[in-house]
Amino acid sequence: MAGKTYRVIQWATGTVGKVAIRHFAENPTYELVGTLVTNPKKVGKDAGEIAKIGPIGVIATDDVEAIVALEADAVHFAPSVHDLDMVCRLLRSGKNVVCPVGPFFPWERWKPDFDKLAAACADGGTSFHGSGIHPGFAGDLLPLTVARIMNRIDHIHLYETIDHLANPSNYIEFMGFGRESADLLANPGRSPEAPYMFAQSMEIVAKGLGLTIDDVTAKFDVATAVRDIDYGRGVVKQGTVAGQHYEWTGWADGKPLITYHCFWTMGDENIEPRWNAGVSGYRIRIEGDPPMEVTMARPAAAEGVQYLGLPWTAMAGVNVIPAVCDAAPGIVTHFELGVPTLRGLFRPD
Repeated sequence: MAGKTYRVIQWATGTVGKVAIRHFAENPTYELVGTLVTNPKKVGKDAGEIAKIGPIGVIATDDVEAIVALEADAVHFAPSVHDLDMVCRLLRSGKNVVCPVGPFFPWERWKPDFDKLAAACADGGTSFHGSGIHPGFAGDLLPLTVARIMNRIDHIHLYETIDHLANPSNYIEFMGFGRESADLLANPGRSPEAPYMFAQSMEIVAKGLGLTIDDVTAKFDVATAVRDIDYGRGVVKQGTVAGQHYEWTGWADGKPLITYHCFWTMGDENIEPRWNAGVSGYRIRIEGDPPMEVTMARPAAAEGVQYLGLPWTAMAGVNVIPAVCDAAPGIVTHFELGVPTLRGLFRPD
């Protein structure tokens, strides 16, 4: 299968979609045959121009029927708002689907969604994989990989740190930066379902250790701005929320097995209390024998350390498309993927 070319469709062209398009254009393993956009201003544009690499001969469309009718091996399905019914339709049309927004693992709370996906895979003779980055790679596959060289595990901690001042995004307003502390603590920007979405990754880790997640507990703390913070589109006023720390813990056998710490700030130097959460990226810390720590972050550059979560999210899915296409029909989790062969990555400049 080493020389096989996979015909792919990119569904949605936000940051994740653009990264995927650039890779499809550069990697001879793939042939991009279609691009679905939701922004009317992008309709009729060349996908390469949308991804800022120049024309590649694939014209973006918002015609869902035309995309569904295309012959393709796989769809990299990366919209900002998930659509499980559309994923199922694509699967039934004979296309394998890799989806950065999951679902990721058939933990009990998500069983109805996986039942729908499994039925669609059976009807289409296709496979589905939820990739992501967190949930996804950083929160499950990476801890399990590190655990392989441990003698004993007491407690696994995963830290996601994002400086939204250095890495502006639409999440600044959506997550409630700039709101009063009491208001945000009472009405968090993240959905009450968020801990259970992340619990899918926790259950992957638990299964890999021969356990199961019995309960998930949550904590939420905020920090306030010590000065007005101008982030381009607006200002986070002094005294309002400029830092958020979500902490979710998965319990197994009555003890904490894995804790996810999500630190989102408008610059650590701009908040009180200062959390000193480290550079933007992911850090795994395992309490046990021997103690273990692994950091996943971009090396410092002239413009400072930036968060690469969205490019990583794209590549976590794109790189396993061949393995998902070649897998037996059905749900493909990390356990079914095993150690996939990564095709076309070695392309020295």
